[in-house]
Amino acid sequence: MRHLYVNGSWTPSTSGEVVNVINPATEEIIDRVPAGTRGDVEAAVAAAHAAFPLWSRMAPAERAKILADTADLIRERAEQIATVIATDLGAPYPVALKTHTLMPAGVLESYAQMAGKPAEESRAGTALILREPVGVVAAITPWNYPLHQAVCKVAPALAAGCTVVLKPSELAPLAAYALADALHDAGLPRGVFNLVSGRGPVVGEALAAHPLVDMVSFTGSTRAGRRVAALAAETVKRVALELGGKSANLILPDADLEKAVNVGVAHAYANSGQTCSAWTRMLVQWDQYDDAVALAVAAARKYTVGDPFAEGTRLGPLISAAQRDRVIRYLNLGQEEGARLVTGSTDYPLERGYYVEPAVFAGVAPGMAIEQEEIFGPVLSIVPFGSVDEAVEIANGTPYGLSGAVWAESEERAVSVARRLRTGQVSINGGRFTPAAPFGGYKQSGIGRELGEQGLEEFLEIKALLL
Repeated sequence: MRHLYVNGSWTPSTSGEVVNVINPATEEIIDRVPAGTRGDVEAAVAAAHAAFPLWSRMAPAERAKILADTADLIRERAEQIATVIATDLGAPYPVALKTHTLMPAGVLESYAQMAGKPAEESRAGTALILREPVGVVAAITPWNYPLHQAVCKVAPALAAGCTVVLKPSELAPLAAYALADALHDAGLPRGVFNLVSGRGPVVGEALAAHPLVDMVSFTGSTRAGRRVAALAAETVKRVALELGGKSANLILPDADLEKAVNVGVAHAYANSGQTCSAWTRMLVQWDQYDDAVALAVAAARKYTVGDPFAEGTRLGPLISAAQRDRVIRYLNLGQEEGARLVTGSTDYPLERGYYVEPAVFAGVAPGMAIEQEEIFGPVLSIVPFGSVDEAVEIANGTPYGLSGAVWAESEERAVSVARRLRTGQVSINGGRFTPAAPFGGYKQSGIGRELGEQGLEEFLEIKALLL
């Protein structure tokens, strides 16, 4: 049984109730975390509020050292943390180690470097422009990248001089506990970081509405993001939202079709498709459409589902029975809409665990639910287009704008098309994700940015001294 981390120590929740943590590969209870209460939130926010003056005035080099030491501790404990993530999330162990554990350690290190620099000042006429920490930050994070998403909020907030109350998802909360342990062992002062586990309608909503919380940074569904923003608006606090996506992988006729399709399938199925930035729509010109479908089917069939710790497993389970059933509903809906399920099945591939076979839809038309709505599973829709203008229109034709890709023979041509996409991040000819680049979306994919210098700026207020 876990406890809450409040004001520098592990303390029981006032509720005495727990949330069971389920291993999605075995459907067994592996741990229990407290079901936090509004009273727990009050205690955590009060601790963060009291710690803010000292932490915000601490020398940048001291804050930087704590973050750097935390990154080192996560690297030292990487195998243990990856085992935890592979167990409560279901990610294959090699992915849990590299993507879910070592990448967040790198993000922490990058913000340690930024924290060590003096706060930026500038001049505007006779005014001196300062940047100061926003205050107490409520960080509400999802289950799909349980350590990475927490670090993407906690690290820049602490680097900026803010204090934090973290509410992890109750579905995969254990990595957040590993982060709390590392911060504690790195010597973070009491109250600067607090962790309150529990359910969103209780803990998350209490944080979003709390008058002493100066900013809410939320990652999750667009529906939940609207609720968080509405609650935060009552006290006019700053809000950063990283929400859903339905990203397009646009393959122009002169691109390397085989490479573009194979990389696109891999990106669509990353983390069992439970990735907000997944390229779940593949856009291919009519002349190449049949070839692209055949290539995608061949690639998809190489993604073996299985035990996250078994050698050769490329797709772990989905996070829950509810998520598995949601994906299967979309597989049925896509066929009802007239799309062809050219690989994949609505049957359970294994007797135990929340698994779904990797799926590819052909014959997908713009406007179909499977082309418009975020499914959050290993499901790829292949959409044909005629002209480049039509492809851009299709790519921009959803309520989302989080990520995407453009493939062309030349980088110049791909960039010219990418500039026309209404989305926050675009991969050019397979350009890889880098934590140094800002991440966030247009439209209903969110407000604000994470990662890089822009991610740090989200946690800073601007003050003008009129001299």
